[in-house]
Amino acid sequence: MKLKQVKIKNFRCYRNETLINLNDLTAFIGRNDAGKSTILEALEIFFNNQVVSIDKDDLNKDSLNANDLKIEISCIFEELPASLIIDAANPTSLSAEYLLNSEGNLEIKKSFSCANAKPKEEVFVVANHPSVAGSNDLILLKNDKLKARANQLGVPPANYNASINSSIRQAIWNYIGILNLTITEIPVDKEDSKKIWDILQSWMPVYALFQCDRKSKEDDKEVTDPMKVAINEALKEVTSELLVIQQHVHDKAVEVAERTLLKLKEMNPGLANQLTPDFKADPKWNSLFSLTLSSDRGIPINKRGSGVRRLILLNFFRAEAERRRSQANNPSIIYAFEEPETSQHPDHQILLVDAFKELASTAATQVLITTHTPALGGLIENLNLRLVLTDLNGDVVIEEGTDAAYRKIAKTLGVLPDPLGTLVKVLLCVEGPHDIAFLKNITPVVKNINPNLPDLLNDPRIAIFPLGGGTLKDWVNNNYLKGLGIPEFHIYDRDDQNNPQYQQAANDVIARGGKNYAVLTVKREMENYIHHDVINRVIQIAISPYSDFDDVPMLVAQAVHTKSSPNSWASVSEESKKKKASKAKKRLNHEVVQQMTIAELNAMDPHNEIASWFQEINNRLN
Repeated sequence: MKLKQVKIKNFRCYRNETLINLNDLTAFIGRNDAGKSTILEALEIFFNNQVVSIDKDDLNKDSLNANDLKIEISCIFEELPASLIIDAANPTSLSAEYLLNSEGNLEIKKSFSCANAKPKEEVFVVANHPSVAGSNDLILLKNDKLKARANQLGVPPANYNASINSSIRQAIWNYIGILNLTITEIPVDKEDSKKIWDILQSWMPVYALFQCDRKSKEDDKEVTDPMKVAINEALKEVTSELLVIQQHVHDKAVEVAERTLLKLKEMNPGLANQLTPDFKADPKWNSLFSLTLSSDRGIPINKRGSGVRRLILLNFFRAEAERRRSQANNPSIIYAFEEPETSQHPDHQILLVDAFKELASTAATQVLITTHTPALGGLIENLNLRLVLTDLNGDVVIEEGTDAAYRKIAKTLGVLPDPLGTLVKVLLCVEGPHDIAFLKNITPVVKNINPNLPDLLNDPRIAIFPLGGGTLKDWVNNNYLKGLGIPEFHIYDRDDQNNPQYQQAANDVIARGGKNYAVLTVKREMENYIHHDVINRVIQIAISPYSDFDDVPMLVAQAVHTKSSPNSWASVSEESKKKKASKAKKRLNHEVVQQMTIAELNAMDPHNEIASWFQEINNRLN
């Protein structure tokens, strides 16, 4: 499952319900105490309640009235399991159980009552659920009550399997017919519905929060937390085996308890009838394992500099990026990192952001970071930025990763401040993040052909700036980057062979004079420079050579679908085709490009067009 959105209400500075959209990589930027870290800590409370645990003092102070003493943290998930097992070994689905919200996503709300000293947790699935009497509480009923409900309503026994709860529920819903679906908060932490919550938890991502403020002690979390993540991921991979062990121990223990009660009944029936076997808590497997790193020369890790300790984290993320890229079927994971720039040299900050980007580009992985440093925000694509502000009423406002938000960031914080501005010599402007990935990942191949060309992966003098295809003309017409005084080189997709939509924008950049310049790709877009052989080799499909103006991501999406699905490509909706093409485009630029050989690049670019782009950049560095 992938975390799509989070809602926060009455938690610290978040008084009103605030919806926050999340990407594979999301960076929260804003002034100190704006509410950035609160988002990451709210998620820690939702997923773990360990590194940060809920406290009654977390309640928003403006919410102190008799009817509003609850903190609410909701997570909305997409990319859901196609089926899951709730009752015995019988598969069902979230949609069949009416457990999805109006957008078809899984929304889970945790509510914490702060009326008492220790906030009490309640868990709900917020779903578009049947509201008609007799159909609206089925998910909460145990087998005997479900059968009684079916009998009461007159559902023919032949319509369901009486031993399978999901079968009875479906029969009742089908029998009633018109269910009047309504957004409903379904409690899933009590009675029979707790089984649903147990199953959903097993599908949820591992959430790992790394905070910038650390206690200095022998088991410093800056070192132990990555190792704990490793343990939690390993446990996720053997969840099914652990559930079997847990159930076996449960059954055997209950068996012993029941034999004991039978014997007790012979001596004292009244007492025996008052007792029932009851497991108070499930085992916490992660508490059984401990892993740490020992420092050399007998020097405790917590006595080393904070920069050194954070370097351990840096290389943990780099190692994780490499591992997750090479392995399939990894459990979903969310890395959340507060202020990664803390105590780090600028070069290390760049490496860390690159590691975050690489991690976020791998499957089943999301990265969330906070920062108040403008330079770090400037290293991240604007569509992944969230500006956290406080309005005149004292409420937190989240500005989305749009060009307008980016300009506001530049105005309030200065994305490229003087120290970075004196370092950067060229602004390389492209349409979007996939173009950035292409250019960076093709760099090693280009430099193997001509080592004198610039290194887009590591040269701090080159800042790559995504303008956003939809608003590119706005950026060019208004010349938002003029105040930086840095030469710009723009590369736009040609898209249409006869009527390229960005031709005028390129002409306008050239008309500025000086060292400003722009080019259009000769081919449709950058994916058309990728050789079909490397695509087949990496993605394990079989596509034929394509023309300069074929839609390569769509061709790849079609080939992947045909290989993995029994349904024809023609039966796929246009919206689904676009989503599949978008995924293919991401994989082509982030994964496939870097596997291209020199021979394959020369075959696709015989006139050295890509090398000419690099040379234009080089001309502006000197």
